Amino acid sequence: MRHVHHLRRDALVALPLATLLAACAVRGTRPQPDDGRRWLAGDYHVHSRYSVGWSDSTQPPTPIIAGDARYPIPRNAEMARRHGLAWMVTTDHGGPNHSKVHLDLAYPELRQSRAAVPDLIQFFGMEFDTPAADHSSLIMPHSDHEHLDLAEIERRFAKREAWPLDYGRDMEPRMLEALRHMEALARRPVVIANHPARSAPALGRYGLDTPAEFRAWHDAAPTVAVGMEGAPGHQASALHRDGSIDSAGTRGGYGRHPTMGGFDQMTARLGGLWDAMLGEGRRWWITATSDSHVHWREGGSDFWPGEYAKTYVLARRTHDDILDGIRTGRVFVTTGDLVSQVEVVAEAAGARAATIGGTLVLARRGDVRVTIRVRDPEAPNHAGRQPRVARVDLITGDVTGPGPDRTRDVNPTTRVVRRFTAADWRADGEWLVMEHVLRDVHHTGYLRVRGTAGSELEPAPDPRGEDPWSDLWFYANPIFLVLR
Repeated sequence: MRHVHHLRRDALVALPLATLLAACAVRGTRPQPDDGRRWLAGDYHVHSRYSVGWSDSTQPPTPIIAGDARYPIPRNAEMARRHGLAWMVTTDHGGPNHSKVHLDLAYPELRQSRAAVPDLIQFFGMEFDTPAADHSSLIMPHSDHEHLDLAEIERRFAKREAWPLDYGRDMEPRMLEALRHMEALARRPVVIANHPARSAPALGRYGLDTPAEFRAWHDAAPTVAVGMEGAPGHQASALHRDGSIDSAGTRGGYGRHPTMGGFDQMTARLGGLWDAMLGEGRRWWITATSDSHVHWREGGSDFWPGEYAKTYVLARRTHDDILDGIRTGRVFVTTGDLVSQVEVVAEAAGARAATIGGTLVLARRGDVRVTIRVRDPEAPNHAGRQPRVARVDLITGDVTGPGPDRTRDVNPTTRVVRRFTAADWRADGEWLVMEHVLRDVHHTGYLRVRGTAGSELEPAPDPRGEDPWSDLWFYANPIFLVLR
């Protein structure tokens, strides 16, 4: 008998990774030791009242506190903790001389918030005004000088920091210079592209963010520019204050080409840009956020951090290990608390097992056994609903390396090799356990896993007025298969 009905779906305790490996060990693969890492849910795109408005009555413009986003940092932190998060990043917008707002106001309040909500690991960062692109989240490593390091980056490189406005800052070479600067730091930050296709006019046509830019970012700083928002924030834009549906609302604020199952087209499109990046062997990860500004029950379009979307990182409860987990892809994401844990293990004879974000190094061609364990909690989510996993997809693709076309956004080798339903998995309490053997793997490639509560074989474009709680997905970052 299970005794978790009184718990929220995100309050369930994670099992050690070693327990999973011991249960799944085959072909003589030895279980790895428990290194203290657990799946920790977080949100790295959260705005406070220091995402200011601006008064043009003065030169330079005067910041208006709470002019855009509304809440003090401790309020965001408390709501993040209440909704099941272990970590959070404060990421406020920039603007003319905004680095002074960060130093004089936001950072002191972040320190107060750390003291007020000590069980939540809190990072300092910003929503970077990215030169020649849309916004990106900048996550600073925790240190005594984190605020000074952020201020230097913002002052030198944020495209809206200068006054009068300097259009020369809004150029791609400036962004590449910024990334090279960050890559050279002793303690490197992480940069993740936010809502990358929100400005895209159609499927496969892009706006402020382009495939060529992402390749250039990753080439310039492969341990800093590490990925993009798979599931953007602003997912509550179709909800009225009373919970009824706004028929004109668009998930994520994607008013041109819609999200697909709540995910950006760059992620959701099978064989699309994400798979094209992976097919070049790029460690390019996806995440999910709230982009919280104003809660939907208070007239905004946002969920609280952790209320709807979660980015789970396999890490110890330290700033450094969480940031390392994001940087190296030990990440899965979910919406609506569809799942609370996802474990994927790839194993082969004579090779060390690999898990999400890792690499299975094959000494020779042969079979690869993939074991997938998904935790589908019994407890209700934050909408009071109890979604169920309806299907889990195992996806593979070939890695052929970079090609000459920097705009390429397709990987024709990507395919769903197995669709698991209830008839194919074994239930073990709240865990759904499934296996598949990839036969005669004889080239370098990758595998990844996604799942849904719905019946769509592929995520369809989200119609206006869609209830976000009715269309839930999870995605895990890939495991690479490298044949020596």
